[in-house]
Amino acid sequence: MTDVKDERAGDEQPKLKEYEGEGITVTFEPRRCLHAAECVRGLPQVFDLSRRPWILPDAAEPGQVEQVIRRCPSGALQYRHHPAEGPPEIPDAPTTVRRTPSGQLVLRGDLLVTGPYGDRHETRVTLCGCGASENQPYCDHSGPCAEPDDDVAEER
Repeated sequence: MTDVKDERAGDEQPKLKEYEGEGITVTFEPRRCLHAAECVRGLPQVFDLSRRPWILPDAAEPGQVEQVIRRCPSGALQYRHHPAEGPPEIPDAPTTVRRTPSGQLVLRGDLLVTGPYGDRHETRVTLCGCGASENQPYCDHSGPCAEPDDDVAEER
């Protein structure tokens, strides 16, 4: 695992952690994680919070890791295949936008998100709808949108 810079500039640049496997590399941006737990429920042998490092990409087939990461609603988890192993994450088409009962905006598709550190190309994000997030434009559950069951997998 390594810490790498993301494409944002500035003094308070978020950390992006990288977990390299043989066929797939998983990246994790802690500030964007909303603890939906899709990863730990989906592949506990890969994603285990009681272990360090908590992500072991080689503990499952790259295709399985990819499928579980695509369930992450916030986009805190991302992946990239090693060049010969497969394509980058393909955005959902058409792009979808859903408002949760507490106001978060859950988007999936080919997205360009503009924030204080510049533009980022995204495929999955949960954006703040209440204005209280300290990680704008992303939701960080610091305001009224901190309802625990807003992001139930069965409702997506």
